[in-house]
Amino acid sequence: VQLQASGGGLVQAGGSLRLSCAASGRTFSNYLMGWFRQAPGKEREFVAAITWSGGGIYYRDSVKGRFTVSRDNAKNTVYLQMNSLKPEDTAVYYCATARGYLNYSPNPQDYDYWGQGTQVTVSS
Repeated sequence: VQLQASGGGLVQAGGSLRLSCAASGRTFSNYLMGWFRQAPGKEREFVAAITWSGGGIYYRDSVKGRFTVSRDNAKNTVYLQMNSLKPEDTAVYYCATARGYLNYSPNPQDYDYWGQGTQVTVSS
């Protein structure tokens, strides 16, 4: 299983970025997909998750109303649209697939395959 995240970069506060995560080697459409982030010196934290059907979508409180997670199972790709970015959003962002047939989890330990991460830097 491989996950390839892309779309990170440097943006000013208030700007937008769209992250993509392309998956291969697994029946992508069967699994909960998650986005996490990790800032220097901090633990990896949950950002958003989307169920296999797209019917269940979850966000951490600090990104609600600014970030949108979506998926295209035909393209084996999950997206994270990030608007109104803030300096505190600066981190390496990771996509991951959940174990088994979970419908929701914010716990990184419940995700078994991870992408390599893409850096998002928001300047003030």
